[in-house]
Amino acid sequence: MTVESDSADVPVVIVGAGPVGVTAALLLARHGVRTVLLERHHDVYPLPRAVATDDEVRRILQAAGVADEFTAIARPARGLRLLDARHRVIAEFQRSVRGHHGFPQTSMFDQPELERLLREALARRPECELRGGVEVTGVEQSVNGPVRVTYRDDEGEHDVWAAAVLGCDGANGLTRDAIGAAWEDLRFEEPWTVIDVTTKAAVRCWEGVDQVCDPHRPATFMRIGEDRYRWEFRLAEGEVLDDALLRELVLPWVDISRVADFHVIRQAQYTFRARIADRWRRGRVFLLGDAAHLTPPFVGQGLCSGLRDAYNLSWKLARVLRQGGDERLLDTYERERKPHARRVIRLAVATGWAMTGGQDRAAALRRAAVAMVCRIPGVTARVSQDLGRPLPVGPLVRRGRLGGTHCPQPRVTTGDGPRVRFDDLLGDSFAVLTATPLSLGVRALTDALGAQVVDVHDVGDDGTLAAWLREGRTDAVLLRPDRVVLDVIPSGAATFTATAAWAPLLCTSRGSVEQPASAPLLRRAAP
Repeated sequence: MTVESDSADVPVVIVGAGPVGVTAALLLARHGVRTVLLERHHDVYPLPRAVATDDEVRRILQAAGVADEFTAIARPARGLRLLDARHRVIAEFQRSVRGHHGFPQTSMFDQPELERLLREALARRPECELRGGVEVTGVEQSVNGPVRVTYRDDEGEHDVWAAAVLGCDGANGLTRDAIGAAWEDLRFEEPWTVIDVTTKAAVRCWEGVDQVCDPHRPATFMRIGEDRYRWEFRLAEGEVLDDALLRELVLPWVDISRVADFHVIRQAQYTFRARIADRWRRGRVFLLGDAAHLTPPFVGQGLCSGLRDAYNLSWKLARVLRQGGDERLLDTYERERKPHARRVIRLAVATGWAMTGGQDRAAALRRAAVAMVCRIPGVTARVSQDLGRPLPVGPLVRRGRLGGTHCPQPRVTTGDGPRVRFDDLLGDSFAVLTATPLSLGVRALTDALGAQVVDVHDVGDDGTLAAWLREGRTDAVLLRPDRVVLDVIPSGAATFTATAAWAPLLCTSRGSVEQPASAPLLRRAAP
């Protein structure tokens, strides 16, 4: 049976309603873009998977409208430790409770809880429609026309036509095949067992993540919640995880032979892989999350990378669909995100090798070398900062001290109002942060972009933003909607450094972005 085709004017179809797909829908909704999400499950997958996030990704969740809800379910963590086989500390990577983005640099959480609060936010958005219990069977794209998505449900076959399709359907989804993408193997593949536990027992932990660097029994341990813990072990070939082996494995942290309420809520075997798709886009079909990259879990960046994909792409796609932005704007998605994803995967692989060191005669020497390197002053700090490196120079990232970096997010005060996070005042538009009066030409340009203009001396943030501009040797910066610095006005200069490169992609004849009511410090630029 074939049901008559759905409306042919759906702006965006999202294949997969996991956290990446739902976050993308929420971000697009903030820009007024309507989405239809197609998901094979009716409800949230009930078992835990991802458990860690960083402060940049918490800022993305803030943009999606769930910051406070996520704070209620998240647990800040102290960072990461590398331990030797006898659980002596090799290196420690401390994380702050207040990072550059205004949140704890590392937070632990339960993925089903995150997915539920994202689904609740989705239900509140009239721009978003979730269709559960469906199987997507095809994604076809004409040369210049809309994308045809075919799916099956209890009523039969359906076609839905979209201006764009986001493939958030995971490593085994069909969207990657639909655009002709193939995996590039980054040479890491190991079978591991993951164990999630609840217990009221006193478990020995430092409120961070432990990575045990033992080639014979590498392991990961972390506290996720008040009574939730996770262990990950690489088992030998043919080894079976029975009760006796489980007691032996977790003994460095807790003696479960003396504990009555040690409950395993999930035990699963995974093959940790390191892969990246050779292409992330074909026409108006895009890959996000696990459909585009697979990251071993050793630095807790698998889900984080997918949410970064959603934030990077959503505002660009909205600009093209809603404001007539140039189609070349969409080329910058893969150009910006792929190098970062590759770097994160390589960092995760390096951490995995530090844990195992291999199985050959040189393994002990490599582990000793890792320990020595990590004791060099500044090395652990540099590794911790690696995830926040600037985006590569391109049409939307200009060269310079601040180009491609994120602006800090302090708490700010306006008038007699309460202190709030800076992004909540900026909304979803472009923004110009300035320490000096802007020229008439710059004001006309910001008006064409629909940008908010913020005098950093009036923002009530204890000088954080003004100091950031001074350190970057700039009088003003242009922020993209994802809070990345697009261009700067250097100290003493009159205008941005490379307007001719980015203005044709962003400034169109279809009018500026609609703005919310402005707070006193946020004023529209005068023409």
